[in-house]
Amino acid sequence: MIGRRAALALPSLLLAGPALALPPEGLVQGGLVRGRVTPGTRLALDGRALRVGPGGEYVFGFGRDHAAEAVLTLTAPGGRTDQQRLTIARRDWPVQRITGLPPAQVTPDPEALRRITAERERLAAARATDSARVDFATDFLLPAHGRISGVFGSQRILNGEPRQPHFGFDIAAPTGTPIRSIAPGQVVLAADFFFFGRLVVIDHGHGVNSLYAHMSEQTVAEGERIGVGQRIGAVGATGRVTGPHLHFGLSWYSTWLDAQPVLPAVTG
Repeated sequence: MIGRRAALALPSLLLAGPALALPPEGLVQGGLVRGRVTPGTRLALDGRALRVGPGGEYVFGFGRDHAAEAVLTLTAPGGRTDQQRLTIARRDWPVQRITGLPPAQVTPDPEALRRITAERERLAAARATDSARVDFATDFLLPAHGRISGVFGSQRILNGEPRQPHFGFDIAAPTGTPIRSIAPGQVVLAADFFFFGRLVVIDHGHGVNSLYAHMSEQTVAEGERIGVGQRIGAVGATGRVTGPHLHFGLSWYSTWLDAQPVLPAVTG
């Protein structure tokens, strides 16, 4: 087991040349792994081919409940293949109890469920974007300033009823507080959802995308190219919330990841 404090200090990893040197302590459930290999190298994780950028950029991630092991295969430009069995450290996840939510937002009626199902499909399509851009390789910026009010992986108890884990990182701040893109990219979704309220999803390449939810306003549109630190909206209380905050999500394709270790420290 490793604690949250230890996980937050873990750096991104780097693969260089044909030899693999991945420190086991750097691989954790919910972790984002990114770095560079020799251009022309091929990578595969558990048999799944990974994109490698023109400069050797690569990225992958492990979900909240990932198994204890994974296999990474590296094929050098000259054809030499190395394979390494990776050990992914298990993490302890906190429990978060939230009360005061309207009953209809905890147990939606049939009409709301139909809307929720359609929105999930739309979000899944956006998160499946597989572009060649390598914006994910830049240093990430903090999306908003405020107080940490929710962490990734926590088991949610809503109005006393167990629900799925929290797959985001929450920053509480006054309505209207600016929200900025953590990295360059392209907007693949800008909508108003039942649970997420007003949200924006930005593609950063190779399956990496960031999600910004519960916004009071959106200042970007689908298809728009975004610069790092660009204002994309403002903190709000739309969707299922008990107060104004930014729900920030980071994912690699359909796998939600813990964003906090790869973002600057939150400042109020």
